[in-house]
Amino acid sequence: MTEPRRAALLWSGGKDSALVLHAVRTAHPDVRIVTLVTCLSAAFDRVSMHGVRRELMVAQADAVGLQVEFVSIPGPPSPDAPVPHAAPGTAFPPNDVYTPTMLAAFGRLKAAGVEVIVFGDIFLEDLRAFRDRLLATAGLEGLYPLWGRNTGELYREFCAAGFRAVTVCVDGDRLTEGHCGRELDAAFAAALPAGVDPCGERGEYHSFAFDGPVFARPVAVALGGVHCSPPFVFRELVMA
Repeated sequence: MTEPRRAALLWSGGKDSALVLHAVRTAHPDVRIVTLVTCLSAAFDRVSMHGVRRELMVAQADAVGLQVEFVSIPGPPSPDAPVPHAAPGTAFPPNDVYTPTMLAAFGRLKAAGVEVIVFGDIFLEDLRAFRDRLLATAGLEGLYPLWGRNTGELYREFCAAGFRAVTVCVDGDRLTEGHCGRELDAAFAAALPAGVDPCGERGEYHSFAFDGPVFARPVAVALGGVHCSPPFVFRELVMA
């Protein structure tokens, strides 16, 4: 039999990351995920857009039985740069900063024998095209197991499979502060305003998965304070 190809999973730690890891492990025997790759904002030393601390990502990776490689994404220089760890926030790097940083990371993965990069994207065509251009430059293949799926069905599958996750960031222009820090369940989906994607695929919300089929044990987390960085609202997570 042919050995499965070695793969890395671009891992935000959220709902879709957990779902795609489950999909690969159950339906893609030709691919073996050997590492997670998580992008951190260099300004905050937290997961980009999610605001989750590095140490929580280490605990999460350990609970799913994988190592995690962190890629620090430089933000635009600012005299008011935040103190790392102090609070969640946002820092958006331009493409001419993000691209070489990710290409360097992909180069390290390829040198380590990785052939495939797995993504949890569902329907954002522009984002996939951008990713595929990077992969082509790096000489790697992309795998999108959730691509084209109905997001309402995916959300229901996530809950029905026994996954658990909590929202850690919401776009305050589309959701309220009350949506942040809530567990992803049927009640949360029912509370989403019309026009908001059930999986938050357009950036309406971001989450942290802490239990479910891919976890050997739950990640013990507790809710901390609320932080606003307009238009985004973050809910701090800490180790319980």
